[in-house]
Amino acid sequence: MTATSTTPPEAPPTAASEAQGLERLTGYSRSLQSSEGGGAVPRAARRGRPRLVTSYAKDQALLDTPAKRWWTLAALVVALAAPFVLAPDLTMLVSMAMVFAIAGIGLNLLTGYAGQISLGHPFFMALGAYTAAVVGGVPGSTVWGREMDLAIALPLAAIVPALVGLVVAPLAVRVRGLYLAVLTLGLLMIGEHLFKQWASLTGGEGVGRGVAEPVLVGSDLGVKYAVGPLIIDEDISLYLICLVLLVVLGVMARNIARSRTGRAFAAVRDRDIAAEVMGVNLLRTKTLAFVLSSAYAGIAGALMSLLVGRIVPEQWNIFLSIQILAVIVIGGVATVTGSLIGAAFVVLLPRVLEDLAPRLPFIASGGQDGLLSVFQLQTILFGAMIILFLTLEPRGLFGLWHRVRTYFTTWPFRY
Repeated sequence: MTATSTTPPEAPPTAASEAQGLERLTGYSRSLQSSEGGGAVPRAARRGRPRLVTSYAKDQALLDTPAKRWWTLAALVVALAAPFVLAPDLTMLVSMAMVFAIAGIGLNLLTGYAGQISLGHPFFMALGAYTAAVVGGVPGSTVWGREMDLAIALPLAAIVPALVGLVVAPLAVRVRGLYLAVLTLGLLMIGEHLFKQWASLTGGEGVGRGVAEPVLVGSDLGVKYAVGPLIIDEDISLYLICLVLLVVLGVMARNIARSRTGRAFAAVRDRDIAAEVMGVNLLRTKTLAFVLSSAYAGIAGALMSLLVGRIVPEQWNIFLSIQILAVIVIGGVATVTGSLIGAAFVVLLPRVLEDLAPRLPFIASGGQDGLLSVFQLQTILFGAMIILFLTLEPRGLFGLWHRVRTYFTTWPFRY
């Protein structure tokens, strides 16, 4: 008989052997051998790689780096101190920029994240403005008014446009691209005509109506308050309301973008047929995008009416739609930070042009003749900026900032 040798079966890999294998690949032996199944990298092993991400929670964090956290904190401190340093007219401009940022974030949810082009954003802003004016305004001889608190008027200014968006969405989701843009433009035209004729709601064409009373939780914001050495008047109170709502709605939009709903928006935007094959409900996803965008627009319209002090049907027109569209195109599509940058650019540019007008010979100002007025130059610049960013930098000013930041982060390497 011939003796046959049998090879003993290989022992299953142990945790130590797996750690040694991963040690050769990653170099983090102490973290792998000391962590019991978690694989967390200790701080001592991450000193040479401060941007190392070791969990999905850190990868999806809102402020994933210390630099972002410090810059965000500094921006909040500056924003809180700004109204006590700036002149009243500049405080009003910054407040209006925050309102445009809220409207831009809403349009970005619909157009940037979900890929649904809309030109009817001012229609929903008007719905929010008139809802707040009716709920919180003083009744007149021809217009309605309930004189309620802003704590009731502002939420209703978001709910009413959201409900109208819920009704319009099933019609809008049947088309896409240029057809959707034309459909929403038709909605804007219908709304403009309706607001001009509905005098009990809007005051009528060329007349307008008052806005909601500045009363929040029983406190009259029109009266000056003294908080220590600080004097808070109505402009500062409205500024702080705009700032709080901008922070809350911006964080909410950012959380939506990084959630399952945001990923469904991106899938529909990139290829809706492929998204439907993967199980994304197109009707529900597009409808949710319309509802959220309409709610954001309603809050922006209500805040704009409070800042302006009087609203007329003519102000909710196609030019306002182009301004909101310029906010997301110039600032950056599909990014909340881009909406903030674009709103500051769109709102502050006319003020800069007015200050530069006396120094430019081709601008008409102060009774002097010129080739262009400030408004005409502003319109030309908006159009030129939209064309340039669409063709050269689709992510707008935020894309430029991202390129600069990435360059210095990876320097001296070019990738």
